[in-house]
Amino acid sequence: PLNPNPDSRWNTYFKDNEVLLQIDKDVRRLYPDMAFFQRPTEYPCLLILDPQNEFETLRKRVEQTTLKSQTVARNRSGVTNVRSISPLKTTSNSLSEYEVLPNGCEAHWEVVERILFIYAKLNPGIAYVQGMNEIVGPLYYTFATDPNSEWKEHAEADTFFCFTNLMAEIRDNFIKSLDDSQCGITYKMEKVYSTLKEKDVELYLKLQEQNIKPQFFAFRWLTLLLSQEFLLPDVIRIWDSLFADDKRFDFLLLVCCAMLTLIRDQLLEGDFTLNMRLLQDYPISDVHLILKKAKELQDSK
Repeated sequence: PLNPNPDSRWNTYFKDNEVLLQIDKDVRRLYPDMAFFQRPTEYPCLLILDPQNEFETLRKRVEQTTLKSQTVARNRSGVTNVRSISPLKTTSNSLSEYEVLPNGCEAHWEVVERILFIYAKLNPGIAYVQGMNEIVGPLYYTFATDPNSEWKEHAEADTFFCFTNLMAEIRDNFIKSLDDSQCGITYKMEKVYSTLKEKDVELYLKLQEQNIKPQFFAFRWLTLLLSQEFLLPDVIRIWDSLFADDKRFDFLLLVCCAMLTLIRDQLLEGDFTLNMRLLQDYPISDVHLILKKAKELQDSK
């Protein structure tokens, strides 16, 4: 019989599987409009792919889950929601959403999966929360497409290092118990509105009048560092400016304010429904214009 002790190896293994299945589900659909993450990496982990090795690959671990598979989602409260579905081994649709490469090859999304799984193992306090895949994606893409082959070869290790350092600065955004603290996401969302009030009180009052709370749009903007609002090359351009700024996440608040002020005329004229659509599907794609406006707001202090 399996050891019921919560610290037993079996219990740890099954808990890890819950995390792995959620990561696997999320990274398979990472930037679906781009073929990059489905392509094989030029530098797969040979130690793991060696047929003589005794290590179990994450791919094999997912495929060989013969117990009844579960859809697992760990939210920011730390609560793991589990919904049973049919056995993973027999649900070809879920696995073939993107074709798994033959043995001896690794897709880029599999490398990202390994980075996130190892991070979750090393940081059990936060483990993995949905959205982290959107943070690690641009980092990995930047390293893995570097024109210098030596940099490209070490993309996995470099991404893990940078992701770990970045998460040290933004991990509080993913922990619900810290929401109302000065380092929590609620405080940061309110800071967006207080900054907007200072820079454009008319627009601020309009949003307040329509009861458009920052939680409706700024939660995603701030938590995912705008990675869902723009195309990947534009996200990387925004991140260049964020990471180059000494007060990088104060600058992020100004970028969010710039995004609001650039569509102020539409927001002032629109009703609640139209304005929510604008904020949840941001209409301006010129990130240089947004960054220029954010710099103007910064200099006007």
